Amino acid sequence: MSANDDESQEQQDRARITQQFIDAIPHARALGMRVDELGPARAVISMPWAAHLVGDPRREVVHGGVVSALMDTCCGAAVIMHPAAPRSTATIDLRIDYMRSAAPRQRITARAECYHMTRSVAFLRAVAMDEDGDNPVATATGTFTAER
Repeated sequence: MSANDDESQEQQDRARITQQFIDAIPHARALGMRVDELGPARAVISMPWAAHLVGDPRREVVHGGVVSALMDTCCGAAVIMHPAAPRSTATIDLRIDYMRSAAPRQRITARAECYHMTRSVAFLRAVAMDEDGDNPVATATGTFTAER
């Protein structure tokens, strides 16, 4: 088996573990989160619009806390997918800038990238988009533990 095959198998194993981790989180299941893509130090997770997630019933806009939970979960998945292979992670700090309301009745997708990793801290950037996809719903920067 070549080094590339070993790396590929390791990445597949981390992707499987990350998917199981997301599936085991009760709030991720309650929000209908779906892992769309996993790769080295990155993750894409989405969730559908649902009436019980609305924060503004008049406009049918999803609550900001739901967007926050999606971005936090996506960042955690990106940490686990880092080639340094941390066993677990937890949020230290997550700053979210809400740019606009998500469009009513549209799926929201978060993309996160772990752009730097020290021995024990991971640094991330993330963006959340709705199906319109032209402008972000929210952007985030964060730090997460990287337990090895």
